[in-house]
Amino acid sequence: MTNSRETEDSGVAAAAFVAAGIGCAALGFLTTLAQMSVGVKNLLNWWNPTGPLAGKSGVAVIIWIAAWIVLHIAWKNKAVSERRAFTITLVLIAAGIVGTFPTFFEMFGH
Repeated sequence: MTNSRETEDSGVAAAAFVAAGIGCAALGFLTTLAQMSVGVKNLLNWWNPTGPLAGKSGVAVIIWIAAWIVLHIAWKNKAVSERRAFTITLVLIAAGIVGTFPTFFEMFGH
């Protein structure tokens, strides 16, 4: 039984929202990880003029798209709580913001 916030097609929308949050969290994680490890920083340096920013954002986009595909397939035609999906998305976006905030990631500098 579903309530007004859970419909059979809510899974597709929830997948899109949560995947966006996962992409944001991935960017924050990669930003902090690159600050912690010279090896990761060098691995993410795909183009010298931008440094590791190109790799961090590129990998985050790949993670976002992969998460969207996986969640879309898993939640297609399923009733998913829109409120829960939105809350999870906000938490993931907040984690991404914290991870990209210089005051935070510079604490892990090498």
